[in-house]
Amino acid sequence: MKFSWKEWLPWRRWRIGLLVEAADEIPDKLPPRLAVLVGTHEKPKWLAFNCPCGDDHRIMVTLDPNNRPHWRVTGTDRISLWPSVDAWRGDRRCHYIVRNGKIIWT
Repeated sequence: MKFSWKEWLPWRRWRIGLLVEAADEIPDKLPPRLAVLVGTHEKPKWLAFNCPCGDDHRIMVTLDPNNRPHWRVTGTDRISLWPSVDAWRGDRRCHYIVRNGKIIWT
């Protein structure tokens, strides 16, 4: 899947830029600050994106309220995500909140 050059612009905020039916349809390479919604807008299953730390590790959070823990996402052009994301990669910790399309490191 190819993305327009506009998707790579540095001033864009975190947003949902792609909707796919299944997790195996998520592209390997994503533009910065672009999230992929797996499922439908009415019944979302997952949200996938590359970690904002810059190490290119993929983050997938479940949006299914039947799973614990689960996250909620609001907006499409400037997303907010609850609760915070706390990802460990080896000895490195990435802990942040996404609010109104911006990353807030905690």
